[in-house]
Amino acid sequence: MNKQQVRFWLLPVLCVGLILGLGTTPGLSPTKATAAEEGKCGQGDHGLLQNLKRQRAGADQDPLRFSDIDFLNTSTGRVAGNGFLIGTSDSGCHWQEIYTGQWQFEQIDFPDNVKGWALARAGKSQSFNLIRTKDGGSKWANVYTAGQSLQRIDVHNAETVVGYTRNAVYVTKNGGNAWARIPTPANTRAALFPADGGLKRGWAMTVKPGGGIQLMKTVDGGRHWRESLVVSGGIGGEIYSSGEQVGALVRGESGMSQVSYSLYASADNGKNWARVIAQSTAGGGPAPGSGKAVAERGPANPGGHPGNLVIADGAVYLAGGSPAAGKVGLGRSFNGGKTWSNVPATLAGFDAKIAFPAKKTGWLAVTNPDDAAIYLTKDGGVSWNIKFDLNGK
Repeated sequence: MNKQQVRFWLLPVLCVGLILGLGTTPGLSPTKATAAEEGKCGQGDHGLLQNLKRQRAGADQDPLRFSDIDFLNTSTGRVAGNGFLIGTSDSGCHWQEIYTGQWQFEQIDFPDNVKGWALARAGKSQSFNLIRTKDGGSKWANVYTAGQSLQRIDVHNAETVVGYTRNAVYVTKNGGNAWARIPTPANTRAALFPADGGLKRGWAMTVKPGGGIQLMKTVDGGRHWRESLVVSGGIGGEIYSSGEQVGALVRGESGMSQVSYSLYASADNGKNWARVIAQSTAGGGPAPGSGKAVAERGPANPGGHPGNLVIADGAVYLAGGSPAAGKVGLGRSFNGGKTWSNVPATLAGFDAKIAFPAKKTGWLAVTNPDDAAIYLTKDGGVSWNIKFDLNGK
């Protein structure tokens, strides 16, 4: 989802108490890096989270790792993990420790600098809580979900949130005080109501009777659905949309840390589809679907699995990770999937999350603990600069 361009700044002395707790405007606060400081940007772990790391050392707790990344613009954003939230407003030269505590963040979504939402676990709980902040992320409060166990959220604005369970969709328009179910087809396995669709335009990925995946579309808030795409052999997946561009990532079987999948793309809101990636693997078998694909492999091979997909100013990016190679990377298209290129995977890791607030400027967070780091690209992933290393290497 493209963010509104809301800018905030960062103090070189990183202190959440000063920034958020003494009556100043919530969020991150201003500084300008000198040329000398720029040369030091991205070195080590910036001294943050040291206390939290020490607390976890030798304890019965998982090591620190990143879990999600969310940027408002090319320089301003937040990265969440298991028990912490950090942020930057100067393209990663400086970072601020915004939150440490019980919340094990799974997904974060900030529609502006101050108000944000998240799905997070409390301690070792396996269920997600929907939580929100009104001060940039320092303090969080539980939000009522009418008893629904949400697995993912899309934040449309500060008060309107679409929540997805394993097979249903719900919406609140008043910050969680009340929820309404959005009708979806039978056997729904994934759905999407993007912010630019105004709760009218939506997508649902369903299991088709007799096998395979069916992608359905609505333009009236779920009252009526029509078939847009059928993919044989799929068992699930994810849907992504921005403007007229739609991406359907259809997953097949998996095995030996490998996933077979296909990526379908439409540049005209689902009227026509192209099979962009068809990755078959030894462990997962043939890729779902049929017909010639633009590319036979996704990013980060051998045997890689897909991460999240981002649509940014007409460009499409797909993250990928390969446990076999111990590398993460991405693939991309600048013409709606007519052509596809995988940038050579050079970053250490198994899994990654990406965020591209602009066409060629983006961020990548490696999410496995051993290689947890944050990288910035300004050329569409051809080259990366490390901006935060959780392990201080």
